[in-house]
Amino acid sequence: MSDLVKCPKCDSEYTYENGPLMVCSQCFYEWNPEELAAKEEQEGKVFDANGNELQDGDSVVVVKDLPVKGASKPIKAGTKVKNIRLTDGDHNIDCKIDGFGSMGLKSEFVKKA
Repeated sequence: MSDLVKCPKCDSEYTYENGPLMVCSQCFYEWNPEELAAKEEQEGKVFDANGNELQDGDSVVVVKDLPVKGASKPIKAGTKVKNIRLTDGDHNIDCKIDGFGSMGLKSEFVKKA
């Protein structure tokens, strides 16, 4: 019984195997340990609009016009942004854009260049 894992939902140690799935006898949560391990591995990584992993220092291209609060014009689609920095939070890319200055972008609106 030492090879069984604790329930990720309620942290109960009373789990059992049911085919490829694990089941918690306390809260009846079912999960696939392989999928859970893959999901935990991808946590903390940042992906662009096409699913490519982004790293600090990458160059990206904006994929759609983005309105900028307080600016008279939006950031146009196709604008290339160099030397990005990844951060935690809602806007997970910090960068400098020519004509706009320092800015935070969401990774779903850019693609790797």
